[in-house]
Amino acid sequence: MSLKLSAVGALMTEHRLIERMIRDMRGQLDQFEANGTLDPEYMYTAVDFVRTYADRCHHGKEEDILFRELASRPMSTEHADMMQALIADHTWARGTTRALVAATDRYAAGDLAAAAEARVLMRALVDFYPGHIEREDHGFFKPAMEYFEPDEKETMAEEFREFDRLLIHEKYQQLAETLEARHGTSEGQTRATARD
Repeated sequence: MSLKLSAVGALMTEHRLIERMIRDMRGQLDQFEANGTLDPEYMYTAVDFVRTYADRCHHGKEEDILFRELASRPMSTEHADMMQALIADHTWARGTTRALVAATDRYAAGDLAAAAEARVLMRALVDFYPGHIEREDHGFFKPAMEYFEPDEKETMAEEFREFDRLLIHEKYQQLAETLEARHGTSEGQTRATARD
């Protein structure tokens, strides 16, 4: 992604990548439904994309930066209502993704009946995202940016870039902490072992 993109340009560029992943998820889902199975490895990869890129990276910038700034502006009722609906969409997507992970976990552990639930949840996600993206791209982003002066838009774009820069560190710090907790190899324990 170009570092010179505006805040809205960055969000719309991210939408194009989300659309690509959703198309792939739809294709895989069609195969899973046709043969009545599920590939847990694919499901975990897809969920990682939805959680990390679509939600934490993309929705994160929307909620933590754009929506935060808009909330301090005298918005029209139409735009304020639309923003609340988009936040509700994000909340729904998070809950559906959590339920998808739980169903995939059960399937991977041998509960074959959980495959049907996982497929229904994945179908809900792939059906949700195109309409959500359409509402943001064509009904919300551009009018929302009219609430900001040019220098405020540039400041927001810079905050987006900083958000992205820190995100990879956050993701992999959490991964390291999760693995340390699982394996009992926290940094303090590792140092003590090395001294012994």
